[in-house]
Amino acid sequence: MLLLWALAQGSSAADYLLPLRGETFDRAQFANPHAHIPAQCYIETSGGTQNACLFCHTDGVWQKKLGNNNPQAGANPNVGNLQAEYAFGSFNLPFTQNASINPWRNTLRPELLRVEVAKRGIDPARWDMAAWIRQDNWRAAHAQRPKKNGDWDSGVDHPFRLFPALNLADLPAQEDGFVRSATHGLWRDGKGWNTGWRAINFMPYGIFTPQAGSVSGIYLRLPTEFMQDERGRFERATYAANLDLLARNIQDRLRKDDPPHYIGKARKVERVRGQYPLGTEFAHPLHYVDVSRDGTRAVRVKEVRWMMKRQPWVADEFNLGLKEESAPVVAHPSQGWIENGTGWLLAGWIEDARGALRPQTPSELVQCIGCHSGNIRQSEQGRYPTFTSGTGNTIDSTWSLPRQFAGALGWREMDYLGYRAATKSLSTPEPKNRGQQRGEFAFFLDHVVGASLYGEMPAALEAVFDRDIPGWPTLEPHVASGDVAGLLAAQQRRQQLMRAYTSRGDHLDRQGRILPELFIPPAEAALEGARRYRQVVATQSYDFGKDVFPATPLTLRYFRPPTAAFTHQDGRPYRLGEVITDRPVNENPGDFTYGIGVTPTLIEADKSGNFIPDYLPLLE
Repeated sequence: MLLLWALAQGSSAADYLLPLRGETFDRAQFANPHAHIPAQCYIETSGGTQNACLFCHTDGVWQKKLGNNNPQAGANPNVGNLQAEYAFGSFNLPFTQNASINPWRNTLRPELLRVEVAKRGIDPARWDMAAWIRQDNWRAAHAQRPKKNGDWDSGVDHPFRLFPALNLADLPAQEDGFVRSATHGLWRDGKGWNTGWRAINFMPYGIFTPQAGSVSGIYLRLPTEFMQDERGRFERATYAANLDLLARNIQDRLRKDDPPHYIGKARKVERVRGQYPLGTEFAHPLHYVDVSRDGTRAVRVKEVRWMMKRQPWVADEFNLGLKEESAPVVAHPSQGWIENGTGWLLAGWIEDARGALRPQTPSELVQCIGCHSGNIRQSEQGRYPTFTSGTGNTIDSTWSLPRQFAGALGWREMDYLGYRAATKSLSTPEPKNRGQQRGEFAFFLDHVVGASLYGEMPAALEAVFDRDIPGWPTLEPHVASGDVAGLLAAQQRRQQLMRAYTSRGDHLDRQGRILPELFIPPAEAALEGARRYRQVVATQSYDFGKDVFPATPLTLRYFRPPTAAFTHQDGRPYRLGEVITDRPVNENPGDFTYGIGVTPTLIEADKSGNFIPDYLPLLE
């Protein structure tokens, strides 16, 4: 057992709750030992014309020393260039399956998931998905939180011990983004009981979007000392000023006259570039998509996620060194939390087979580390070795606050560009990427040429581009005939046409807002996506993928010309159109790169400007 002391919010360093007791888990014992590598990382790139990799794997944040020490686009030779190669690291070889074998079978072979559902005597066609997504499963989970208080840790050994102290009954947040209650909270601020939570409105990535099937609410809370003036009195203005200072610190917007410390009772807390103060909490309910509701957030949640920064992390201590890939994860077997290795506790509750929330298992939580972590030199950690991973584009392990809209627009409920169900319209103009000086959604379309980080093109989106872009190529005849050259030429033409389309601003209306049909799926498509995901719920097979398509996406099938061919790991050649289950690795045990993938992605620096090593996830 590992003893992790839990510090009570607002208390002194000497006042402890009951300790959190974690265990170490060898990932080799998990059903999916490499779950930190998302399914999106295994897609093909259509000859380099579809680069979804850049939205996670760049050097830009590291170059700015903005709370990330994990460059992944070539700046660190020990990591490699993850836009250019499928260089998935492995551990404990040859006893553990290498990471270049795709483990995400629900995404890779959705037909096998349907078979598993049928074995249970379930007919998904009979599910009333409209009713399902409108049922509340969050409130019942919150009610199970022991010791009904507002602290981050209830202090009781219980499966819902760390379930966020954010009550659905208090939502939505008020117009200034603060979550207030009529009956309870930390202090009265003139508009109700302020709970300390504040909503964040931000531009989503291509993973949690309405088109991709999942949408978020994001709430931030700092320790109580940040809510108090120098005399210890709660004061909304002080808290708002500290939150604003934090946001600008994370977003690289600091001004010359900003103080080096936070203000009020937190005046002794140093502001560290690109990092959150200790005790920072995030609550992240992940919802189904319901296009009949403003913002598209359904009542039902797929998960409730939470994270809290409990230890300092010095990014420079790693620099460009090596990490211990085989380090164990530190987690709790039944309380639903895991350490990310760089100072944060991550926790999650997910639907059981009947749709009620349950704590995630340690193996399921490894997926969280893939997106929310960083690097640390294990030999210098001074505590115990623990697994880290992470991407190059997070800032102190987070995605949302870096991409927050500026000003008051950023401090309100996440509403997906102001979607209004009654008019099927968006009210927020397309934000511009600060570094690229390009509309953020346009930049995504230009480089992914698809709806999400899988690069897939749903039928509804295909129909829009076929209608609005003269000469939009059809792919299916090339796929059906096995015409690889024709298929890749058509994909290259699509990229060219897409860039001309966005450069003209044809993806926007006259007010500069993204056309809703590009951002919001048709109601039936959203329900069918939920139906497919519910098959994962019914089988409790989260370890093998949460993204389920009607059929294997084109980007996970083999269509390479002979000049760029690769084989199965056993040497068998791929057939055209075959599902890509594995890629070659370095098989020489004496090499530093033993077991690491060696297949090029075909995204090259001199090809169509699609290799972007310095992308930053920051908005104007």
